[in-house]
Amino acid sequence: MTAHLHLAVALDGTGWHPAAWREPDARPAGILTARYWADLVLEAERGLLDFVTLEDALGLQTSAFHRPDDRTDHVRGRLDAVLLAAALAPLTSRIGLVPTTNVTHTEPFHLATGIASLDHASLGRAGWRPQITSRAADAAHFGRRTTPQLTDADVLDQELIAARLRELFDEAHEVVEAVRRLWDSWEDGAEIRDAATGRYVDRDKLHPVDFAGTHFSVRGPSLTPRPPQGQPVVAALAHASTPYELAAARADVVFLTPRSRPDAVARLGAFDRARQRFERPAGEPIRAFADLVVFLDDEPGRAAGRKRRLDEVDGAVFDSDALVFTGTPAELADLLLDWRTTGLDGFRLRPGALPHDLTAITRGLVPELQRRGAFRTAYRADTLRGLLGLPRPANRYAAGH
Repeated sequence: MTAHLHLAVALDGTGWHPAAWREPDARPAGILTARYWADLVLEAERGLLDFVTLEDALGLQTSAFHRPDDRTDHVRGRLDAVLLAAALAPLTSRIGLVPTTNVTHTEPFHLATGIASLDHASLGRAGWRPQITSRAADAAHFGRRTTPQLTDADVLDQELIAARLRELFDEAHEVVEAVRRLWDSWEDGAEIRDAATGRYVDRDKLHPVDFAGTHFSVRGPSLTPRPPQGQPVVAALAHASTPYELAAARADVVFLTPRSRPDAVARLGAFDRARQRFERPAGEPIRAFADLVVFLDDEPGRAAGRKRRLDEVDGAVFDSDALVFTGTPAELADLLLDWRTTGLDGFRLRPGALPHDLTAITRGLVPELQRRGAFRTAYRADTLRGLLGLPRPANRYAAGH
């Protein structure tokens, strides 16, 4: 192997299967505690994974993608992802922390300071997954605006969803751009902290960003000095043409959702076409990850049987926007290495049930990939950008840029 795979895990509740909270080893009473999440993230770090993502939303979890429900047999309620990541930062040392935040109802200034603060707290291991709202009902929590209501027919087609939510994606472009400018509004070294002379900051190295878009304007500078990474890693989940454009123009990492190897080829091709429509600074690559929901067991057939049992408990066959894989760690390693030849840089794995499928990743899949020379045997960088092989960007407001 000429390069190692990048691996991440997406953590949510007690796992991605809605009945996972009823498993004997599940800890549903712990999901509102920092200890629960620390145990999961420390396990991911022991497995040398690049990063974890933490899900979030501005309304209670629902079974339907586009509307609230009244179900009481699924996990409901969660901690704020950015605050949770900040609590986890001093408990970890090498793994990246990538919380999700909603950009439709949250001010860019607050987003910028929150993620910059996380990067400082983690000493350069922060990422950020901006997410638009897909549920019109969430707007009622804020009372300032309305957003499009998706229909049952819309959600059958990712392109229909993207078309209906186009304006929100356009707004998201502006949010990410404003946040990135705010991260640069303090130059490196702006804090002097010289007690002898009484100079704490170099005012010439603080800059108003003067962002004026269609949806909002931001003066700046930020409250928070430039993050250790310069720019924390921005990641975007993309299923269709419009979110491909957001990722191509604004992100460092894109999460694609292929269902097969040919589908991976097709989605990478569509994303590459989107990239060609947006100019990016030279030397700033995008890492392409594929998402998979995984159920893993060492004994062949056991993972499929476990999923069937969970489906029976829930009363419905679980499916997802991404491929649902059931099998052994060795079989998953075969799939990942095969799909990597399409041009993927890595994979974000969504454990079907926690902690079972997370430990199957860290203690089963990772050693299998290491035996094949396809995954690191030690962390080689201290920052998330370093782990992903992404350069630290120059400050756009510094002299000469």
